[in-house]
Parts: sequence; structure tokens; C-alpha cells
Amino acid sequence: MLTYLIRGISEGNLDFMTIVMDILAALVVIFLVMPFHEWAHAFVAYKLGDKGIKYRGRLTLNPIEHIDPIGALMIIFLGFGWAKPVPIDDRNFKNPKVGMGISALAGPVANLLAAMAGGLIFNALFCFFPQFMMFNKFGEYINVFLSYYIILNVALAVFNLVPIPPLDGSKILFMFLPDRWVANIYKYERFFFIAIIILLWTGVLPVSTVSYQVTNFVIWLTGLPFGI
Repeated sequence: MLTYLIRGISEGNLDFMTIVMDILAALVVIFLVMPFHEWAHAFVAYKLGDKGIKYRGRLTLNPIEHIDPIGALMIIFLGFGWAKPVPIDDRNFKNPKVGMGISALAGPVANLLAAMAGGLIFNALFCFFPQFMMFNKFGEYINVFLSYYIILNVALAVFNLVPIPPLDGSKILFMFLPDRWVANIYKYERFFFIAIIILLWTGVLPVSTVSYQVTNFVIWLTGLPFGI
């Protein structure tokens, strides 16, 4: 996002309010959607048998319990980031790998649901107030806000589904791997995180490309009830 903003400002393609709308969308994601993402992890784990998670303070939508300051700044400036990981005790699951995988999947699903909620609002406004959304300056800023809100949620879902530790996608992948492979992979988890940053920075991971396609699908799907 930071590169996008700098380029837009230097080329004169972005005005002050557009930047404000993008930052506001990022803040909504940080303070509302990321807590929902982490709560979804905790809620599913609780339902699957980890009852102790209720007493670890994470079965809540309170953003204070979930926000990681560095991860939040990454979302604002780079368009991807993280919150505090939910401490799940897989010993409480009947099948630890499956329980962890399903609990992990709940987070990205929460982001996709949030993106779809934004898509429904976006399409409803264009359906019922097309003139306002297309030709009114305030309507244009709402368009910018909702567009970036949807894009950011989709990007976070896609990013988290990358099957590399410590991302949620790795735990989903682990459901299908032998235990000895999983144990060996966990030994090098801290190095994988560095690898993720490098792969994103160099563009090797096609997160942006996949996110673009998924975003188009979300907009199309949420436009169906309005005949858009």
C-alpha cells in the first residue's frame, strides 16, 4: 500500500481524501475484521473441544486482545499483516491435526465473509443510488473506501492461506501430511516467516494476482442479488 500511495501522490493520481479513505479502510480492518478473524479461530477451536481457550482471553471481539502493533502497521503501509496468534491447545481435539486445520481455516473464512459483507454494501449502493456513487464526490470516496476494504480483506485471506508456516494455510496443509514431516517443518518455522517476507517482497508469491481474481469473484457474487 505504501508504494501505491507514494506512486499515486507523485503522479498526481491520488488526492488527500482518497488517501484518507484507504487509511480508514485499513483501520476498520485492523480494529474490526482482524479481531473477527482471531475470534473465529478461537470460536471454532472452542467448539471442537479446546474449552480452555475461553480463559486465555481470546474468545472475544475486543481488538485490544488481538492487535499486534507491528502487524497492524504492516497492514496500513504494506497491505498485509497479522494479529496476535490465538493460543490453541491441540491436545484437546479428538484429532489434533484436523482440529488445528479447521480452526486455522476459520480465520481466512472470516476475512472472506467480511469482504462479502463489503461487497453487498458496495453493490447495494450502486444499485439503489447509482448517480450518487458515480457522480457525487462523497459517493466516489465511499466507493474508494469500500473497494479498498474488500481488496484488503481478500488479500489477507489469500495471504493467510499460503501453505507456509506460520500462516493458517500451513496448518490446513498439515492435515494431509505425515506427523514426522510436520514435526520437522515446525523446527524451522521462524525461518519460514523470513522466507515469506522475501517471497512477497520479490513478487514470487502470486498473492496480488490471486487476490485480484478473488476480489472480482466477490464483487460478482455479491452483485447477483441486485441484478448487477
